[in-house]
Amino acid sequence: MFRWIAITLSLLILGTATAGYLYYQHLNSNIRSSGRSGGESGVKKAAPNAAGETPINILLLGSDSRNTAENVKLGGSRDSIGDKPRADVQMLLHISADRKSSSLVSIPRDTIVEIPECKDSETGQTYAATDNKPINESLQRGGPGCTLTTWEKLTGVYINHWVMIDFSGVVAMADVIGGVDVCVKTGVWDRSTPMVRGGSGLKLHQGTNTVMGEDALKWLRTRHAFGNDQNRAKAQHMYMNSMLRTLKKQNAWSDAGRLTDLAETATKALQVSDEIGTVKKLYDLAMQLKNVPINRITMTTIPTAEWSQDKDRLVLVEKSADQMWQMLREDVAFDKNGKAKVKASPSATPAGPPAAAPKTLAVSVANGTGVGQAAKDGRATEVAQILNGKGFDLAEAARTGEPAKTTVVQYPQEDGDQGKSDAQSVAKALGLPTTAVKADAEAGGLTLVVGADWRDGTVYKAPKTAEAGDLPAGADDLNAADEGKCMDVYSVYRWDGDKS
Repeated sequence: MFRWIAITLSLLILGTATAGYLYYQHLNSNIRSSGRSGGESGVKKAAPNAAGETPINILLLGSDSRNTAENVKLGGSRDSIGDKPRADVQMLLHISADRKSSSLVSIPRDTIVEIPECKDSETGQTYAATDNKPINESLQRGGPGCTLTTWEKLTGVYINHWVMIDFSGVVAMADVIGGVDVCVKTGVWDRSTPMVRGGSGLKLHQGTNTVMGEDALKWLRTRHAFGNDQNRAKAQHMYMNSMLRTLKKQNAWSDAGRLTDLAETATKALQVSDEIGTVKKLYDLAMQLKNVPINRITMTTIPTAEWSQDKDRLVLVEKSADQMWQMLREDVAFDKNGKAKVKASPSATPAGPPAAAPKTLAVSVANGTGVGQAAKDGRATEVAQILNGKGFDLAEAARTGEPAKTTVVQYPQEDGDQGKSDAQSVAKALGLPTTAVKADAEAGGLTLVVGADWRDGTVYKAPKTAEAGDLPAGADDLNAADEGKCMDVYSVYRWDGDKS
């Protein structure tokens, strides 16, 4: 699954080569796809920036399926044959609206979350919402689309696509890429011990090793030798960064046979959401990614803590998680390499038309405070009354409201500059930042959604503005340009090499 970026690059390569129509159709037939979303999250696409660009968010999933003989051989545990697979690896890849940076965040598989109601797009079966479940079980409750909906509810980030791969796909892609360099500070052997059974079987000498095929899979699955799931995610990020550097160095464009092998393997290894279920669509997506510089790609893991009810489960560190989700929602880079060296000059964009008189504006106020907890009763009415007191006589509470992480003022996209000016006047009256004003193609009129960031009080207190590279403590971020990173090995699993 971690080969996703490599796959898109290989498809990009394929797009520059001359491929016959029949072969193109053959590659299309290799790709498996199904529905993007498994349920209703209430999260909407980000508004375009001034240049009309929007971010792209892609959920990357690694399945633990043992439902083929090949996967059982690679993943062990014959007891799991026939079980619905879980998503033991979950990463959200964010490509900035300007395509100049990329951020990736992992969630450990045993993190406890709320899984919303989901419907399996293939079987039609519906699964009731549930809480206090590890996030990897979301895949069993409606397929990849349910995992996507779970992430949207958790983060408030609209996710455009998902991509999933299983054990055998990882091995196949590792082989066709030709190996990736990884590094350990001491020799490692991830094996069963008297205290802990299992292990990936990873066995490497101290220093840099090139892993391919099964060894690559073992590296990506190793947990015990690296200490825990958080460190396993760090090892996965090291692998992905090294893979990106490897592909940058390879001159695959001149080798037609290699191009064919990459495309053939990639399309067989992938399962994707319907919107990117053809070679052409994957190629178009790859075109959006190809210009992101290596030093603008940053990978990290969401900070977690031990769950009070079960020491083997984790919960998000809410303040840290909210900070990272905010950065993704607001398209703020995880790295600092793109920070401007000088202050930007004032915008020359002409001002829009004047806003209509407040007393003439019908504002629908929706209660979106129900994120992570029950919605605050009567909150829409309270804020509508605040607006009434500021001259917006026609402001009134809506009967329904979707949960929202942040407070926003939405206006119908077709209302253009006038709608924006009217929405800005509402935002200004309440002390909301200009970023709270959003055009929405589905908005039926001027709408104020009171988010979870304003559950109480008559004055809105803006959260701290996120800045590039301003990640919380414990994020353990890695930049793709950082070479020479090596994994620590837990003492029990250190290996000095064969003595014979």
